[in-house]
Amino acid sequence: MNEPFEQGPIRPPSEADSLLLRLTRNCPWNRCAFCGSYKNASFSLRNIEEIQRDIGNIAAIADKLRELSLGEGENGWISEQVLGLIWERYPFYDEYDRTVALWLSRGGESIFLQDADSLVMKTDDIATILQALQHAFPSIKRITTYCRSHTAAQKSVAELQALHAAGLTRIHVGMESGSDKVLQMINKGATAALHIAAGTRIRAAGISLSEYVIPGLGGVDFSREHACETARVINAINPDFVRLRTIHTVQGTPLHERMQRGEFTPPGDEHILREIREFICNLSGISSTVVSDHMLNLLEELQGTMPADQGAMLKIIDRYFALSEKQQLVFRMGRRRGLYRNLDDLSDNQTFKTLLSLVERYEKQEKGLADKKISSLLNGFI
Repeated sequence: MNEPFEQGPIRPPSEADSLLLRLTRNCPWNRCAFCGSYKNASFSLRNIEEIQRDIGNIAAIADKLRELSLGEGENGWISEQVLGLIWERYPFYDEYDRTVALWLSRGGESIFLQDADSLVMKTDDIATILQALQHAFPSIKRITTYCRSHTAAQKSVAELQALHAAGLTRIHVGMESGSDKVLQMINKGATAALHIAAGTRIRAAGISLSEYVIPGLGGVDFSREHACETARVINAINPDFVRLRTIHTVQGTPLHERMQRGEFTPPGDEHILREIREFICNLSGISSTVVSDHMLNLLEELQGTMPADQGAMLKIIDRYFALSEKQQLVFRMGRRRGLYRNLDDLSDNQTFKTLLSLVERYEKQEKGLADKKISSLLNGFI
């Protein structure tokens, strides 16, 4: 069996085709009230020798799999036929072989550095790892990572430029909110000013920047401030991407405990859509692309590049609100069950009738039960 290489628990949805390489374990902050990803897990840095060993092991696995492909007449390509053999011949090919095989079958072009804040490592050490990756895998076109604003703000533009030159192409930052009140409430360990300082440094270094925003994070009480202040901070940074991640309180987190005590009231789907609408309305003077690429988001089709698509995105939200109350319930049920991807899916009459029957049955049992059932389905997306 191959010597294992380490991989952490999470990655952005946009990195689905990326190989995961762990530089650090868990999160150095680990105090955000909404996050349960690294609870009860201590943070540590991996040393360069460990990481380079992992890179070598992955490269050896890739060579072995290409030999299999050549033997099957597939010219080194990890085709569906080769993937089938790798899955069939367990334990000769194990989980590590499968991980590398899937990556190679998707082109082997992107790598995501884990865990929550890889740039907390020394800049020279990160650069060494980036160079080792490109030497081991010439097919790589993109290397990305998570980073906290606190960490990015402590790197000089020159340091970030050095990382870009070494191969780092994109940084994913969890902004969550641009409101200092909300940031303090969720114990983010950052301020609006710090987010702006970090984001502008990353952009100045030529690294692609993806900022994550959590609609609904301010609860009902701070909804408007959350929308307007977050738009203000985004306008100041002008990131390449703004990725929406609708709030859903996770059991065992401080935010969930506050909700249980009645100290935090999460907005419902309609309230959150109005908040998103206000956020988009307040975006100005930027060229960012807004993306809604997560199942927690009700409207996955809500995507566009500013300023050209601003009006079109607002029309998508208005189209939802133009639906009848029952149509909205059906769409929400279909979306949360994974049956709907966009509003046009409502035109599938058979699916609509099935979902309508389900919604009506719930509502006959108890007024508001359909809404409760829809909300419960969100737990499966965390």
